[in-house]
Amino acid sequence: MDERQLIRNAIRTVPDWPAPGVQFRDITPLLANPKMFRVLIDQFVHRYFDARPDVVAGIDARGFIIGSVLAYELNLGFVPIRKKGKLPFSTVEESYELEYGSATVEIHTDAVKPGDAVLLIDDLIATGGTMLAGKRLLEKLGARVIEGAAIVELPELGGAPLLRAAGLELFTLVSFEGH
Repeated sequence: MDERQLIRNAIRTVPDWPAPGVQFRDITPLLANPKMFRVLIDQFVHRYFDARPDVVAGIDARGFIIGSVLAYELNLGFVPIRKKGKLPFSTVEESYELEYGSATVEIHTDAVKPGDAVLLIDDLIATGGTMLAGKRLLEKLGARVIEGAAIVELPELGGAPLLRAAGLELFTLVSFEGH
């Protein structure tokens, strides 16, 4: 079995959460297993080892887990993109629509420098709203998002085509039909 299939098999599906009819893709069993967590991080390290970004930006909250470990392994800095009201310094913000409502994310105004090549990472791409908001925040500060990366894509929710139409290259490890 290849690494991507191992990763896919380690992701738990929780039916009817957070709403009836939703098949939630839970990555916590993947993170809890030391061998699988290493397999997961190695997939990203191998992809970005030679074509390194200047910084890794992770989206609140599961993007922090993957992104910070990846940044450490690549010897890069890590930038958190947080939910509104969680950062203590001067910020810029971006609002967006979610599958289940709307939200706002923020980034410190000094988190990246103009011209920085940034890898934007999260755990999952559903409707694409969160990652698109992260891309816009980074671009407001003059950075260039070289790729958006995630463990899981949910194709039927249409996020990947939306992100690609916005000019964002994407890399995901596994795909699940049915949300």
